[in-house]
Amino acid sequence: MLQNYFLLYIDPGTGSMLFSILIGAAATLFFLAKAAWLKIKIIFAGKKDGSTLDTSYKKYVIYNEGNQYWNLFKPICDEFEKRKLELTYFTSAEKDPCFEQNYTYVKPEFIGEGNKAFAKLNMLSAGFVLMTTPGLNVYQLKRSKNVKHYSNILHAASDATMMKLFALDYFDSILLTGDYQKADIKTLEEQRSIKSKDLITVGCPYLDYNKTLMDEIPQEKNHKFTVLVSPSWGPSALLSKYGEKLLDPLSKTDWRIIIRPHPQSKKAEPEILESLQKKYSSNKNIEWDFDKTNTYSMKKSDIMISDFSGIIYDYTFLCDKPVMYVNADLNLMPYDAYDLKNLNNGKDIWQFDILNKMGIEIKEEMFEKLPEAIKNASDSKELSEIRKNAKNAAWMFQGSGAKNTADYMIKTIEG
Repeated sequence: MLQNYFLLYIDPGTGSMLFSILIGAAATLFFLAKAAWLKIKIIFAGKKDGSTLDTSYKKYVIYNEGNQYWNLFKPICDEFEKRKLELTYFTSAEKDPCFEQNYTYVKPEFIGEGNKAFAKLNMLSAGFVLMTTPGLNVYQLKRSKNVKHYSNILHAASDATMMKLFALDYFDSILLTGDYQKADIKTLEEQRSIKSKDLITVGCPYLDYNKTLMDEIPQEKNHKFTVLVSPSWGPSALLSKYGEKLLDPLSKTDWRIIIRPHPQSKKAEPEILESLQKKYSSNKNIEWDFDKTNTYSMKKSDIMISDFSGIIYDYTFLCDKPVMYVNADLNLMPYDAYDLKNLNNGKDIWQFDILNKMGIEIKEEMFEKLPEAIKNASDSKELSEIRKNAKNAAWMFQGSGAKNTADYMIKTIEG
């Protein structure tokens, strides 16, 4: 019997894009149904207790999903307060520091967490809405027909594509820390045939503010050599993947070792942290930092060990000190960077490329002799120059991030 065989070939770039679209579509349908049901519940709950849903128009709105972003939004709030312009500040952090600021023109309001917050935002009436929250019109967070402009402001001076798939696709504008971030966003827009966004480089209010905090921390009189271990979170991150293997050699030194887990670790992987804290509880040279801001640990340390965390760039740009990193073979598939890498023929994104140049890589087989590697980690004029150039590229308009952000918000609404 004669049989015909048909072979359908899909190139890797197209295949990954189709896979991404299928995942996004399925997740969107699921969260759309959940958000719609919650919206109905909120409306009927309001009618039942006699309250009314606030649908009044708000010209300028900030949404803060957690305390970890306060250092980004504070200088912007201060800018609106200085200009005597009313700003509505919605937050999902019940103990948001904004409530303690005694602002006159900035109006903070706790709107709950998760779906409760999204349901309120989805029915918002506003001019300009600014947030760090990704995934507008992808998951629970939907565009309100009564909002003129949605803007996402990057909270780190690293690649915009190191967010989950479609994170920035449906915003009207993205506020960048450096011009280098524009090209990758435009490449994804073209590939996905989506509407182009305003890509505005404003600088980094977060780094501007942290610099002022760091400058206020006094130098230690009797300084002890200090190593800062500050990883990201998740299965590919330093503590999750290596844990004791990495920390054991450090615990045996007479150095001060500060371990600062990613804020998300306490929520997503508490068992790992509890296990490690218990193991090293008797080590007097090891301390854990869970503070809201990372400036203290960065200022006190002499060298940092990390993985793919954005804190590498905070540390490099604010402290100008050496960084050691472990290449954790991060799986990029859940991120926009995965599609971008296929489109760019495997070329690394900026933050990985620059890390290879300015960082000192350590491999797992080096862990036992890690203290020796740290002692031999030499800084040089060449590394210092690479750090300087990276800082100038990724953190533009230093000191003016909040002003530039407020200017753009006002210009967009006022014309």
